Amino acid sequence: MSERLPQMCCLGLNYRTSPVAVRERFSVPRTRLTQSNTIIRALPGVEECVLLSTCNRTELYYWTQAPELAHRSIMSHFLGEVPPSADCSACFYNYEDEAALQHLACVAAGLDSMVIGETEIFGQLKDAYRAAVEAQSTASCANRTFQRIFSIGKKVRSETRITSGPTSLGAVAVQLAHQALGNLGGANVLVVGAGEIARSTAQSLRSRGAESIFVANRSYDRAVALAEQVGGRVIRFAEWIPYLEQIDIVIVSTASPVYVVSRSVLTEPMRVRGGRPLFLIDLSVPRNVDPACAELDGVQVYDIDDMQMMVADTHRRRAAEINCGVQLVRDWVAENAEDLLRRAPFMAV
Repeated sequence: MSERLPQMCCLGLNYRTSPVAVRERFSVPRTRLTQSNTIIRALPGVEECVLLSTCNRTELYYWTQAPELAHRSIMSHFLGEVPPSADCSACFYNYEDEAALQHLACVAAGLDSMVIGETEIFGQLKDAYRAAVEAQSTASCANRTFQRIFSIGKKVRSETRITSGPTSLGAVAVQLAHQALGNLGGANVLVVGAGEIARSTAQSLRSRGAESIFVANRSYDRAVALAEQVGGRVIRFAEWIPYLEQIDIVIVSTASPVYVVSRSVLTEPMRVRGGRPLFLIDLSVPRNVDPACAELDGVQVYDIDDMQMMVADTHRRRAAEINCGVQLVRDWVAENAEDLLRRAPFMAV
């Protein structure tokens, strides 16, 4: 005989429900995902869980036989890490059953991303699941769901044209840089970081004609590898500040929990520049560029929320393809909901 499975739920916040100033408070570095899954799995009411944390969202997918208890304990866990005066509970959304499964499918397909069709989220979701498996916070429900969820992500991308045009934050950032300077061919661009977003940004810079690309990263070997891919030059992380005297655009994407670029470090380079503008594009969550930098004459700061305004037109042009993708997801949920949400596998007694 079969029995009802634990309820699937999703609790989280994203770029639609909260600004970057809120999202960065709940961001979990990739290196802490396994530990965080272990902690959350031990909370009252939580039976299985997978934590996803990117620059645009922090979401927990969990399974429970006591939804109200699990919800309270998880919210207490999250909100307990921010100042009591900062009530962020209104930024969170909660989905259950089919709604939770459909949301996860849309995330996997890139339909819920700030940049529709983005490719990074697919890998980030796989990393999140891998970290949960390492934490032993998954069992039959999470494992079966995530093993199937990637198929719908691939199907939407292959059967629609949602990937036409910019499909990464890096590409959008380069569009912004192009608008700021016009021809990127003669610009000096510094990429701080060497992760996936930094890599896609550097590749987009090269494809847009940028010839003078510098790369700085705490891991020198990773900086060298990225610079070789895009024909750029490496700057040691401890030495990149003086280069700001000649750099036109700085694109920052690191996992640092603190500001990498502060107002104080810009004071001398901006004095030497003699009024020549400096554009800082911060793709990090938590933010790596202190917003106070924009108070300096000649400094313009853009963060990840500014990217959202830039992609609005792209979304309008892809509306028909987005609708096709959403329908594919709905059909997939209808086909899989009974098996994934309501029926436990038959077990002989």
